[in-house]
Amino acid sequence: MMSEMFPLCIQTNIVSHGPQRIVYYPEIVGVPNKEWQHEVNNRLAEQTQQLIHMLIGDDPETLSIMMGSYEVKNNQRNILSITQSNSAYHAHAAHGMRYLKSMTFDMGKEKQYILSELFIPGSNYVSRLSKLVAEQIKQRGIETFEPFTTIDPEQSFYIADKTLVLYYQLYDITPYVFGFPIFPISVFDIVDIVVDDGPLGVMAVND
Repeated sequence: MMSEMFPLCIQTNIVSHGPQRIVYYPEIVGVPNKEWQHEVNNRLAEQTQQLIHMLIGDDPETLSIMMGSYEVKNNQRNILSITQSNSAYHAHAAHGMRYLKSMTFDMGKEKQYILSELFIPGSNYVSRLSKLVAEQIKQRGIETFEPFTTIDPEQSFYIADKTLVLYYQLYDITPYVFGFPIFPISVFDIVDIVVDDGPLGVMAVND
């Protein structure tokens, strides 16, 4: 297991099916435990393929353009959080379609996290986060299909420095024009319910 703080070295790989069908995806290198490095890279590659399949669907013949990229949202204190997004345009479609996915790892613990694992058991994190999301929807004037009530217990997320970012796909809760509904939440607004040695607890330490 890794004990040192990093950042990790990340290189870019390409899946290409022509000049207008290019997907860039990340690969981590230089991790002492090569088995864990291989496992993380496999998961990232699988997520890349999932995004491609979601956009191609059952109608590959009409696909005209597909572009994919990634962003490293956090690469410090052994916490690695990466987003991957793909966009595609099909012939005769009114507009393109996009999907966003993410993964968050504690590289020291060699563990990938889901949302519930960031919080103390029994802390009612769903209610706390839902209230903060509802406040942002109101403050930012975000139009939702239905009145917002609650996040999913395993809502999609990523970590960006000292911020937990919850997000939805296009059309999940808002019209297409709003893009991906993204809700940044400062770790200091929820520090009392996060696991101290989890990704958010680690990021909350000021040193």
